[in-house]
Amino acid sequence: MSEERITRTETIDGNTHTETTIVRDREPSGGGSKTWVLLAILAIVAVIAFVVSAQVSDAEIARDDAIAGAANDVGEAAQKAGDAAEDVARDLTGNE
Repeated sequence: MSEERITRTETIDGNTHTETTIVRDREPSGGGSKTWVLLAILAIVAVIAFVVSAQVSDAEIARDDAIAGAANDVGEAAQKAGDAAEDVARDLTGNE
């Protein structure tokens, strides 16, 4: 929006001077620095989300590996117990 101001000045001699001043409101900018700040914040949030997601994924993989390792250990322990039971049974029956 603009406003026009007209100033008339009359001197002692009777001369009249007119001055016209046009005052315009500043046009809104296209976003400028606000847009860049918002984009920077969005990029930081995306990086943080990626890092957190990767850590959660790594934790799930580690948990799954630990469960698989424990199951393998249980299977080996059961095999050893079965072998020991067979050895005792052979010793008791005298069969080798």
